[in-house]
Amino acid sequence: MKRTVKDLVNLKGKVVLLRVDFNVPIDKNGKILDLNRVNASLPTIKYLIEQEAKIVLMSHMGRPEGYEIRLSLWPISLILMQKLNTKVYFSNKATGFEVKERLHSMNNGEVLLLENVRFYEGETKCDMKFARELASIGDVFINDAFGCSHRKHATTYGIARLMPNAIGLLMEKEVNVLTQAMEEPKRPFVAVIGGAKVPYKIKILRRFIDQADTILIGGAMAYTFLVASGIAVGESITYLDSVDVARDVLNYAKEKGKKVLLPIDHIAVRKGDKKQKKFATDSLIEDMVGMDIGPKTVKLFSEEIMQAGQIVWNGPLGKYEDEDYREGTNKIAKAISLSKAYSVVGGGDSVSAVKASKNAGGVNFLSTGGGATLKFIEDGSLPCLEVIQEQIR
Repeated sequence: MKRTVKDLVNLKGKVVLLRVDFNVPIDKNGKILDLNRVNASLPTIKYLIEQEAKIVLMSHMGRPEGYEIRLSLWPISLILMQKLNTKVYFSNKATGFEVKERLHSMNNGEVLLLENVRFYEGETKCDMKFARELASIGDVFINDAFGCSHRKHATTYGIARLMPNAIGLLMEKEVNVLTQAMEEPKRPFVAVIGGAKVPYKIKILRRFIDQADTILIGGAMAYTFLVASGIAVGESITYLDSVDVARDVLNYAKEKGKKVLLPIDHIAVRKGDKKQKKFATDSLIEDMVGMDIGPKTVKLFSEEIMQAGQIVWNGPLGKYEDEDYREGTNKIAKAISLSKAYSVVGGGDSVSAVKASKNAGGVNFLSTGGGATLKFIEDGSLPCLEVIQEQIR
């Protein structure tokens, strides 16, 4: 077991570098659309406040190329001021004199949020010089950024190699929930997998075939699996170089005696139709382009979901980024929310769909990870978890 924040003693007056995931969705005007990731980090922050540590928060937002005011974390500091019963400061820099000066004037139990660490080139390159600059201001490092821990970056991986470390309460919960879901699943175990590119999902599909009883496949990648099954998909997006791989996955499931269900109808448009008028169809032929699962597929998938003892879902079942093609995903989200199964949902679009269904309270666990959730399910660990020290018992 990895050491957790509660295994650390005598934190009073210590400078704790806490890596959080405040990479919240924002619109083109910089308006924050969802605070789920901020709220998920609050228990660890509040615990450290109670321990009278000096808390330095590190996070990224977006994929900036240098400084971009729209991706500044300053608005997050204002939100934290409202949510935390202590003083919250913001530094326009992540390293240097300004940070050290602010730390020097802070009292125990107060919080300092550093500027977006991806404004620094050294972050994504895992530059150890950048990691050392950050480590030099702290006494201990805590990683509570589950959603970022599948990538070896300076503030998730590099810094952990330089300091005494532990995981936060959110990271601990994510690890425990996902481990139990995969190693001790409630039966029948139904996995719902969406998204686009087949190659990115091969390992996760094989893992689910090993562990789950039924796998429901939707999203753009479903068309590649339909082609592998000898079913026409018209002009729908397919990855022809992955058809053989998809066929191997289907054969593997057959060998294991596992049920794999693909869409049996579709919401489609005609290629070249300027008005993009959508319609339901059982068959995709000629110039038809599949955009979402159809009502028959929603019914088929929902019946499996309602019989499940456990559900793990990752990835949208249609072109979710387009509001016209969210209905299938949203209806499956509602079915999962209303089912009696133990449910785990990961991935930004999947979580958004659950919330849009107005039944988020019916889901047992909303993971803060997307790629990290998949990586953990595949491997049972994450690169940035591997560098955390073990508990001493």
